[in-house]
Amino acid sequence: MNKNLNILLVCGAGASSSFMAAKMRMAAKEKRLTINIRARSEGEIGNYLGDIDALMVGPHLEGDYERLKKIYKDEIAVILMEKDYYAKLDGKKAVEHLLRELEEYSKEK
Repeated sequence: MNKNLNILLVCGAGASSSFMAAKMRMAAKEKRLTINIRARSEGEIGNYLGDIDALMVGPHLEGDYERLKKIYKDEIAVILMEKDYYAKLDGKKAVEHLLRELEEYSKEK
């Protein structure tokens, strides 16, 4: 993957997603991928829409996932992060999940 990706992680207040974003940045760097990852609160999504390729939603916002997907799916990939890697702050698994989902999203387009 040569494209520079811009990803927004969201959670309730942006705190837990900040830790995950840091772990994902490290994992992406190890894989020599160019992925810019920001973490913000759900309320800030609109501020980043024109600048991101994907929205990753924290698993604790699972109840909001379908609503967010319905709103944004035509503009960006909307991905529900898995509880397993999120709870462990496993950046490597999160990046792998992101790449799989982006590949699937691009096939649907």
